[in-house]
Amino acid sequence: MKQPMGKQGAYKEAGVDIDAGAELVERIKPAIAKTKRSGVMGGVGGFGALFDVKAAGYKDPVLVSATDGVGTKIKIAIDTNRHDTIGVDLVAMCVNDLIVQGAEPLFFLDYFATGKLEVDAAQKVVEGIAKGCEESGCALIGGETAEMPGMYADGDYDLAGFCVGAVERDEILTGETIQEGDVVLGLTASGLHSNGYSLVRKIMTSTQGYSYDSPAPFAENGESFAEIFLTPTRLYVRSILNVFKTHKGAIKGLANITGGGLLENIPRVLPEGLGVDLDAASWPLPAQFKWLRRAGDLDPIDMARTLNCGIGMAVICAPEEAGKLIQTLGETGETVYQIGQVKKDENGSVEIQNTQDHWLA
Repeated sequence: MKQPMGKQGAYKEAGVDIDAGAELVERIKPAIAKTKRSGVMGGVGGFGALFDVKAAGYKDPVLVSATDGVGTKIKIAIDTNRHDTIGVDLVAMCVNDLIVQGAEPLFFLDYFATGKLEVDAAQKVVEGIAKGCEESGCALIGGETAEMPGMYADGDYDLAGFCVGAVERDEILTGETIQEGDVVLGLTASGLHSNGYSLVRKIMTSTQGYSYDSPAPFAENGESFAEIFLTPTRLYVRSILNVFKTHKGAIKGLANITGGGLLENIPRVLPEGLGVDLDAASWPLPAQFKWLRRAGDLDPIDMARTLNCGIGMAVICAPEEAGKLIQTLGETGETVYQIGQVKKDENGSVEIQNTQDHWLA
């Protein structure tokens, strides 16, 4: 007669492997340890994670929180079995949202959901998350790995990130001091970042018939589409925090150029009655965006509402502050262009000039 199985055996037969989850935790502990910073209390594995904001050096802090995912960029990582950078994207999507409000990212939690836990792939994903946290000075203090048979196809997974930061009450960045004549600086993106990938994948595979392993026709060194399109989202935290410290008050507003592109994100930080004129001639449109525009027959305005078009973060400042901000940001590794100016506009719109000559050429 067949002997009754233990609880772990029954659960494993149902599709959930507790041992695999425990193995993953052990594997990722070294990467998580590298993200420890002042304020962290306790280690990984408790029911909740503790963080002491006072120990992080704040006197009158306001907490700022953000949550996000990586969208369908994950499909490229899954389909090409390249999992080492997608975690960086997850962190960047959250911490770049915190920094625009003047907040320093303090700690991060991740949610990894899959049908069957593949420990090797999950380890690479979480190590990427830890790398993004380490580069942002942000502690990875907890997370959840959910194994849910029947919810996801074999090999598929999804990610969500949750980040909390802090800013001194009198240093919150609201954009309320922005006025007509202020300058818009653009910090270049590392690529597509993590937005517009449903459109990108459609153009690449359905419209043009390429595979992810195909050499990208716009690549300078023969890189494949997968190599270029999986370039992780740029992390702007350290360079902008440096400006907050060295040029206090010089930045009036910041806009993280994510979903909605240039046209939808910049207005989010503008006071009522103001808009922005951008000049497409003031920064180079990267080759992958030129290819996408031509291959997808994209209208420039539609493209600027969907993609970052080479600008990952917009900085708004007074004209007299622009030169020193460009220099300081450049010294911390950013490439910066003066891309536009604030104007009176009751509709609060962003208009891009010179796309005909510089984006359609």
